[in-house]
Amino acid sequence: MKPLDRIDRRLLDLLQHNGQLTAHELADKVDLSPSPCARRIRRLQQEGWIQRYRAELSREKLQLDITVFVHVRLNQHQDAVIEQFEQTVKDMAQVVSCHTVSGAFDYLLQVVARDLRDYESWVRRLQKLPNVNTIDSSFAIREVKAGGPLPL
Repeated sequence: MKPLDRIDRRLLDLLQHNGQLTAHELADKVDLSPSPCARRIRRLQQEGWIQRYRAELSREKLQLDITVFVHVRLNQHQDAVIEQFEQTVKDMAQVVSCHTVSGAFDYLLQVVARDLRDYESWVRRLQKLPNVNTIDSSFAIREVKAGGPLPL
């Protein structure tokens, strides 16, 4: 795999800010002609530097007004228990991110919900999962920054 040069880094930065830029627009911004620019973008995709493109949707318009950070501690830590928990969480649409973490808890989940009733319904499902020991929820008051670009 070829290391990133200055132009590759600039292309990645531009694309992570706006994935809808065309090869022509990107070429203008990095001082390349469109064909070599398109080849670079294709290479960056094939080598895995660019993993996917997707639209960022408005939580407000979708009426997903509540964001909750949920710490979860499991009773047991055998591979099968962990795999079952993680697969169940991956299948929950309300969970927008899940991380294993250090400290007093095993996982940190970011959950979105329409309202408190919707969140309560979701958390009751989580409580019923086998081997879930403790759940601690922190409600986000206001989002200051989210989905920021990676530092290049």
